[in-house]
Amino acid sequence: MRKLNAPLILCFALLLASAVHGQTNTGVNNAELNGDYAFTFNGISGNGTVSSVFGAVGRFTADGAGNVTNGELVTNTVGAGAGAQSFTGTYSIGADHRGLMTLSIGAKLAFAMMANGDAQFIKFDAAGGTGTIGSGTMEKADTTAYSTARITGDYAFGAAGFDNTTNRAAIAGRFTSNGTGTLTNPVGDVNAYGTDYPMNFTAANYTVSSTTTGRGTMTFAFTFGGTPDNLNFVFYVVNSGKLFVMESDVVTTATPLLNGVVVQQQIPAGGFSNASLNGNMVIYLTGLSNCGSGSRVPKAGAGLLTANGSGAVSLTWDENYCRAPNSFTAAPGTYSVASNGRTAIAIGGYALVAYLANLNQMFLFLSDANVLFGFGEPQAAGSFTNGALQGTYAGFATNPVDFGVVVFSGEFSADGAGPAGNITGTEDIGAPSGPNPGAAFNATYSISPSPTNGRGTITVTSGTGANAVVYMISPSKFVAVPLNDPNPAIWDFEASSAAPSLSLSSLSLNPTSVTGGNSSTGTVTLSGPAPSGGAQVMLSSSNTAAASVPSSVTVVAGATSASFPVSTSAVAASTTVSISAIYSGVTRSTTLTVTPAPPPPPTLSSMTLSPTSVTGGNSSTGTVTLSGAAPSGGAQVALSSSNTAAARVPSSVTVAAGATSATFPIGTSAVAASTTITISAAYSGATRSVSLTVTPAPPPLPTVSSLTLDPANVFGGQSSTGTVTLTGPAPAGGAQVFLSSNNGAASVPSSVIVPAGATSATFTVNTSFVLISTSATISASYNGTTRSATLGVLL
Repeated sequence: MRKLNAPLILCFALLLASAVHGQTNTGVNNAELNGDYAFTFNGISGNGTVSSVFGAVGRFTADGAGNVTNGELVTNTVGAGAGAQSFTGTYSIGADHRGLMTLSIGAKLAFAMMANGDAQFIKFDAAGGTGTIGSGTMEKADTTAYSTARITGDYAFGAAGFDNTTNRAAIAGRFTSNGTGTLTNPVGDVNAYGTDYPMNFTAANYTVSSTTTGRGTMTFAFTFGGTPDNLNFVFYVVNSGKLFVMESDVVTTATPLLNGVVVQQQIPAGGFSNASLNGNMVIYLTGLSNCGSGSRVPKAGAGLLTANGSGAVSLTWDENYCRAPNSFTAAPGTYSVASNGRTAIAIGGYALVAYLANLNQMFLFLSDANVLFGFGEPQAAGSFTNGALQGTYAGFATNPVDFGVVVFSGEFSADGAGPAGNITGTEDIGAPSGPNPGAAFNATYSISPSPTNGRGTITVTSGTGANAVVYMISPSKFVAVPLNDPNPAIWDFEASSAAPSLSLSSLSLNPTSVTGGNSSTGTVTLSGPAPSGGAQVMLSSSNTAAASVPSSVTVVAGATSASFPVSTSAVAASTTVSISAIYSGVTRSTTLTVTPAPPPPPTLSSMTLSPTSVTGGNSSTGTVTLSGAAPSGGAQVALSSSNTAAARVPSSVTVAAGATSATFPIGTSAVAASTTITISAAYSGATRSVSLTVTPAPPPLPTVSSLTLDPANVFGGQSSTGTVTLTGPAPAGGAQVFLSSNNGAASVPSSVIVPAGATSATFTVNTSFVLISTSATISASYNGTTRSATLGVLL
């Protein structure tokens, strides 16, 4: 850190000293400036013949009652850089939200309050063509982010300025901070006085050196075009997602005084792609042009860039170039977005380099000698007419690049009337010739949705400038390019503090319960439209191992809500995770339930039939078996038969929840010949099949048609031969005919077998000697029929 340079601090202290006398503030709105703030300032010091770059960054605390404490600033300029300087002060904000701040080091600032509690301000000590002019912003600071560890994640950066001979340069890029002081994966581009070079980093680091003031340092070591370079920056923390940075080296051709900002880079899942630019963006840039005879003239331009999400763009553009208006409409072009956010844009022979901070949001510069540098912001949805430009706005001239630029800040009111609206207000004007505080401003305007959405014109009848072209970013922000101002700058207008306060109204998740490994979508909703620049809502998870969220999500300017992904991991048991969102001091939380993945569904492992062969008309029973227990609700197994005329099955069978098998009936019909049918079962992509044989029914068994004895009479002790005759051939295995005699004088075997296919068989009837002639009834029985014959046994 260099020693404090007294002349430089004195120069800063004299700013506005003579300009603010025209303000009469009662302090009725002092509460609008309340809390800790960081600020950045871009200016030019000069006289009638020579000018040089001037910059400052710092911080302070406002108590809401008109007192400034804990102030600190660091300045830099050609030949006179300075270390951190402490200050205190007082301030007063009037009924029109314009304020005056007087610092203990002698400086006086005129400022205009914005709706979000931030402020736009101007500083100047120019009089009689000599002094310093410039402008800047004060933004609310989060003191909990005043540590090296809080600067973590992905960031994009952009800065521009001049060297010691007023050559213009700009850089843009991105890096990842590990929270310990090392910047990894740095990549960037530098427009070094008219030529674009890639910044080939060899080292990059940072540290928050003061946890009290949020001041830190950052160093980039790189080569460009084969030339090594080293840039050292001082920064002040706005919050963990935003830093105000200023180059702190002695201003030389190798180390120009670059002033800019570092913001959190919101990288979508899978990285940026051409789809990250899709829709309308308002871009606005400032540079310095050579306009003949060696003269260098400020250049300012703005336009509507429209991307189709797949590599094609068109640009409608208005600029004040070499003190003359220039414009074109819907010029076609192409673009290509790398996964790290670097974007190359080509339109009509011009090349632009951009680095995305978010979808449709970027730092960008033109790769030419004008070194146009600026920003791109997403245009809010909807068609813009005069009615969109309505209400109160704080406005100022941004980033002057020449001592001849007339800067202003003020509060303005637009009536939204059509076809011609009216803007009135009060502004504090700074010019090289001297200040003009409290000047009345009056203008008419017209905004159209076609052919270029949100493009319009302003005609100034009293106050700064004359005719200007307007581009609407949202109902709460628009930018303008003065077309006939000889030394133009971009005019920035943002909703003033008269707007209602904005808070986080809700946080929701859809779905609220997911299986580990799947994702949910969170939505944050604000109480009203987000201000210009968007609303950064901080996010957190109570259990990042189970569910993780981005560090923040941005609600784009003019929108009321934004969505973000919630990624989950596999869990062993059901886990409840609290997801929280914080914005403007309000926290909203909701819960997400992460459940274990269910076991894999069972498959069909087998099917069996019992029996596997049946006579037509009889049935079989099928059994399906799963590889595991059926899930809740059961498992419906589809069934089919290849021949429903012969064998029929139900359309399906259900394996009850928790069971592994189920049975089903198979009905058959009579067939003329043996028939093989395929029975199939299908479940969860698996099919099992088995064959069933259906056989014809056998012919009916024969019966006994007759029984004869030969001879029918015998003397006792002689035998007779019996013959049984069937009604048809005996079946396979033969027919066993049972025999009996009712008289012990004649005996027969218990049965006789008619061989298979035969129709009769014989048997012997033996007799005993008898004392008197008698008779015996011989009977033959088979298949429910009985035939009998009488044998006479004689004495």
